[in-house]
Amino acid sequence: MSFKHCPVRVVAREMITPSVLRIRFEREDGAPLAYQAGQFVNVHFVAADTPDGELIHRSYSITDPPGGAGFSIAVAPVPGGRATAHLFGLAVGDSTRVSGPYGRFVLRDEPPSRLILVGTGTGITPYHAMLPELRARLADPAFSVEMLLGVREASEVLFGDAFRAAAAHERFGFRACLSRIAPEDCRADEVPGYVQAHFDVLALDPEKDIVYLCGNPEMIDQAFERLKAQGFPMPSVRREKYLPARS
Repeated sequence: MSFKHCPVRVVAREMITPSVLRIRFEREDGAPLAYQAGQFVNVHFVAADTPDGELIHRSYSITDPPGGAGFSIAVAPVPGGRATAHLFGLAVGDSTRVSGPYGRFVLRDEPPSRLILVGTGTGITPYHAMLPELRARLADPAFSVEMLLGVREASEVLFGDAFRAAAAHERFGFRACLSRIAPEDCRADEVPGYVQAHFDVLALDPEKDIVYLCGNPEMIDQAFERLKAQGFPMPSVRREKYLPARS
């Protein structure tokens, strides 16, 4: 596959959890990157062990709503990973190359419904980019949102403040599902266990609900099989798997 590369420069970087790095880029030509919330870019780079200077790439969802001067990605480290070494090694002012945007994991024009947004780890980042559009849709009283974020512990919740602020709306629900926590240690919007274990609490309706699944492939496969068994038609379940990097 051929890619049209776009040189970009790092304009900001910050640790948004103890392990996840958020990097903000702007195009070197000054033009905005046109994309839809939920899409991703490929980051292209030459790793130290890449023969003959061959470019390799890794995919990352865009964390920001469209319309800004730049765009950000969230990078979870992979021990010994080549993309980890490249991206964590970038400083403000450094350049790299991206291509895109790509992907169909986006909000579609459809009748008002309840959206069930499920993500694990950095798989929650597309929903952060979707927040302005989700808020706009909440103006319709027939529209609602339920979000389930799965991580190991509370310190790993990405964009928690933004999602909790959105959940101030009566038709926007948010739960952080923590796999390594005792029930007595949970906050009001935290629950113990994996995300798919909390589907029953939502009283899912195959005729009215639309489910988005993003993140860990095992979670997505398990959740998809469960939703199929409940009678969900395939068009009502949208999936974006975050496949583990080879290195």
